[in-house]
Amino acid sequence: MRLSDRMSRLGTETAFEVLARARALEAEGRNIVHLEIGEPDFDTPHTIIDAGVRALQNGYTHYTPSSGIPALLEAIAHDATMRRGIAFTPSEVVVTPGGKPIMFYALLALADTGSEVLYPNPGFPIYESMINFSGAKAVPIPMLEDHDFSPDVPQLLSHINEKTRLIILNSPHNPTGSALSYAELEAIAAEVVKYPDLMVLSDEIYSRMLYEGSHVSIASFPGMKERTIILDGFSKIYAMTGWRLGYGIMPEELAKHISRLMTNSNSCTAAFTQMAGVEALTGPQTASEEMVEEFRKRRDHIVAGLNSIKGISCRTPKGAFYVFPNIRETGKTSKEFADLLLYEGGVAALAGTAFGSYGEGYLRFSYANSIEQIQIAIERINAVVNRAAV
Repeated sequence: MRLSDRMSRLGTETAFEVLARARALEAEGRNIVHLEIGEPDFDTPHTIIDAGVRALQNGYTHYTPSSGIPALLEAIAHDATMRRGIAFTPSEVVVTPGGKPIMFYALLALADTGSEVLYPNPGFPIYESMINFSGAKAVPIPMLEDHDFSPDVPQLLSHINEKTRLIILNSPHNPTGSALSYAELEAIAAEVVKYPDLMVLSDEIYSRMLYEGSHVSIASFPGMKERTIILDGFSKIYAMTGWRLGYGIMPEELAKHISRLMTNSNSCTAAFTQMAGVEALTGPQTASEEMVEEFRKRRDHIVAGLNSIKGISCRTPKGAFYVFPNIRETGKTSKEFADLLLYEGGVAALAGTAFGSYGEGYLRFSYANSIEQIQIAIERINAVVNRAAV
């Protein structure tokens, strides 16, 4: 079979590969602590499940408008207006089966061969994969520990030129848990508005999983609402990864084109899933708030545990549910150490390089697991480090 050239430019998500290897070990009788996958370990709140079931029973089993059911578009616009302090309308919202289509559609709509897209590195690996697939040039924004895993803003701004069509920002950030400050966003926004064809894709999927300060969207700065595509969704904050429900908020004119991409690819997002989304946004928020508070406790526990291990240092993340410890003093590469933990320690984690070249020397642990399991992982990691040092 001869594949198209573009397929050679398509990457993957290592988390699913590591999960498969961990499951294979479990099938052999090994006990594995799963800290590799970026998925809340909580169940979807029962009120949301009930709303999805009712929707199925009430006939929500047919096509919907490509951009989404009006009730959900209205709920998203209202929720985003309240949370971000910016007035949004339903016509600026496009609902998709998960958040990834918004990334892909934004690149297909805005980036051409020869254009440039800035993206965080280390960062969610699908950014670079989709940029390359689109034919644009991927320009990494280093997210270094020396800058608390935030970009060096002057360096970022120096990469912007007439060929730059899109800047991808992610705050709170996967894999490091960092969050962009008001001053950083303000400086980026001030430069973006100087370029008439430049847009920002602001991935805010973890915006309600912030443990310090308040979330700020770059769309809130002067002139930026017209330049920003906000990516958000239900997977993380409502533990709805399997429901496949995400959305983008963007200028109305762009939303029309993104809706056409939906028509040409997915037709629409599942109707009953969208009705569950209405309940998620308009119903009780207690379960989500309690989940975030539990993640805060887990964050503190895993950071303290990792910092107690010789050769490992870990900054306290501001948001999301990941830590990104520095493991350079172990003398192992990221992949070597991740493999050592999995096969000798029974702890599944991701090499920092799974998120880009600037992730070398780090691992990503997802603390979407119980404190009891996290403690077992800490003890196993410590044992592996001690054995490797002998």
